Amino acid sequence: MENGPKEKILILGLNHRTAPVEVRECFALKNVSEHPLAILKRELPEAEEVLFLSTCNRVEFILVSKTSDQTLKSLKEILVRTTGLEVARFEDHLYFYENRDAVRHLFRVASGLDSLVLGEPQILGQVKEAYREAVEYRTTGPILNRLLHKTFSVAKRVRTETGIGSHAVSVSYAAVELAKKIFGSLKGRTALLVGAGEMAELAAQHLISAGVSRMLVANRTLSRAIELAERFRGKAYGLEELPECLLETDIVITSTGAPGYVITRDMVKPLLRKRRLRPLFFIDIAVPRDVEPAVNELENIYVFDIDDLKQVVEENLGRRKQEALRAEKIVEEEVLKFERWLRELAVYPTIKALREKAEAIRRRELEKTLGRLDLSPEEKEAIETLTESLIQKLLHDPISYLKSGYHREGREAIVTVRRIFNLDQEEPGSSPTFEELSGAEEATEIPKKWH
Repeated sequence: MENGPKEKILILGLNHRTAPVEVRECFALKNVSEHPLAILKRELPEAEEVLFLSTCNRVEFILVSKTSDQTLKSLKEILVRTTGLEVARFEDHLYFYENRDAVRHLFRVASGLDSLVLGEPQILGQVKEAYREAVEYRTTGPILNRLLHKTFSVAKRVRTETGIGSHAVSVSYAAVELAKKIFGSLKGRTALLVGAGEMAELAAQHLISAGVSRMLVANRTLSRAIELAERFRGKAYGLEELPECLLETDIVITSTGAPGYVITRDMVKPLLRKRRLRPLFFIDIAVPRDVEPAVNELENIYVFDIDDLKQVVEENLGRRKQEALRAEKIVEEEVLKFERWLRELAVYPTIKALREKAEAIRRRELEKTLGRLDLSPEEKEAIETLTESLIQKLLHDPISYLKSGYHREGREAIVTVRRIFNLDQEEPGSSPTFEELSGAEEATEIPKKWH
């Protein structure tokens, strides 16, 4: 994208491969007093467009900026202030992508190719939610709007044309697989879900399929706990009733969005005697973590966090790897298409100025000619059509030269056409709108009210 517009697409982030959970949970920015996008919009003026993606396994900042070095420097300073970590504590865990590599990375993320569980579908919904929030905070513009629409269509194409999403494998599924490894069989067991979001719902489905006989659901909002519990013929509790729930259960899967620990050592320790030291397994798939690590120190209590699921995940990848190769080819093809569109951003103002100048000349000369002739409306319409057709045919070759020659010869094509047609003496025209550039074919991916 070297000959594209001055704006660069940047991605700075960390994920399950580059950073431990204790660093990732700081970057989730759950404890800040306002939405991260509000902070970035105010404190990162170097970035013209911003999107913030935060999931259990990754935190990424997707930016559009003309000054990449200064933007990254300012962003790291903001992260120091908001996370409480020194740069030296997190810098080695960060990855950075620019332009083509950034586009490829985002396409791969949304398609499930960069997930902890290869091909897991939840990430696409999380990317869409991040985009919805960015539109709500007005931090997107023409480039990110187009990029995100294209991201959604690429992910859809990957799902449709490959088997990357076959065989139910997700973080929730991996959690249940881990529980099965621990107990051998889940038949007759009682499971407790702490949190009633999408991840908990998926975990509940897998637990029932694995043979769990009794399901408990604890959630901060009791109505949501009741709704989920009824769906799986279980029992609902509020979070204040957690000690009572823990007395009855064998397996606990936590997935709340709470900023701090929901289950602590002090909560669990008094229950050991009442449980008669029956084993209790916590599988914590939340980021930030729901279960205090010190709980793992108690007798016959075992705590696994999301990083512990990696081994289980690896065992479920085999059937998807071949399909992933096909998905990677689709991603590369779509990266090239987006790169071509991005490059044409620099060509578009010249094409627009060329068409406007030709149209102005056509209308001026047509008015002079028609003013001297006594013609019927039909005859005037015929001449109008004729002149429009002449202009289109005359402009076809220079516009084609701009679009193709630009890629081969860089900005020389633009300079040549502007000089030949003396465009710099005319109004160059305004920048293209997002609707003009992106077309209507992808508008169905995001509700119109988001634009």
